[in-house]
Amino acid sequence: MAQIFKPSANTMAKLSLIAAATLPWIIMYGGSTISRSAANTLVGVPLSQPVPFSHKHHAWELGIDCRYCHTSVEKSAVAGIPGTETCMSCHSQIWTNSPILEPVRKSYETGTPIKWADDTEGWNRVNKVPEFVYFNHSIHINRGVNCNQCHGAVQKMTITWKGKTFFMSWCLECHRDPEKFLYKDEKNPQLSPSEQVFNLYLKNQMGVELSAKERSLLDGQDYAPTAEEEREGLELVKLRGVAAKQLTDCWICHR
Repeated sequence: MAQIFKPSANTMAKLSLIAAATLPWIIMYGGSTISRSAANTLVGVPLSQPVPFSHKHHAWELGIDCRYCHTSVEKSAVAGIPGTETCMSCHSQIWTNSPILEPVRKSYETGTPIKWADDTEGWNRVNKVPEFVYFNHSIHINRGVNCNQCHGAVQKMTITWKGKTFFMSWCLECHRDPEKFLYKDEKNPQLSPSEQVFNLYLKNQMGVELSAKERSLLDGQDYAPTAEEEREGLELVKLRGVAAKQLTDCWICHR
């Protein structure tokens, strides 16, 4: 019969010490992995809504400008959620009997918010920063930061999902090196930074040749600028009045 190995008391003590030392790190690693996974961040996870609104259909197939619905994105901290009247400006004429639009029609008729089947009011919010974080859409748009930089490839989404993590470290990537995220449309130099943001979607629809940076934005992918693009970005930082030295101050986001 084979002899059963029995570790000595000294060996067992050493193993216990190793386990005690490594267990916290294992727990921290596991917790960090879970917290950064899509199960927690919901990045790439389509969220159900009382009405299955498709950005792909409206923004890409129909070519509706983002600002038609998000009316305050250029002048306010919030982009704005369209009221039922905005939806009905089209849907009083088209798809007037569509069952999926019944919540919209009922909202318009009763003057109450759009509701779910269980009578719960409101949309399922997709993107949100913590309450202790201040974020201003207009500042970013008016510096030429494209919507897709933060929201991913929105124009491709049939049901909207969160495109980026919104982790603090992710925000700081841009705040530390804003020159890597700014660019100028050389084919349309007359456009203001905000006009350039929305013109990108029009260019895509028209089949205009796009730069590598623009294709990356439309695909919702990260982009590594060339040395020349970074030099141009530094000029844009100055030209567009980006206070680069202040962007990493705590009060910028925590007010």
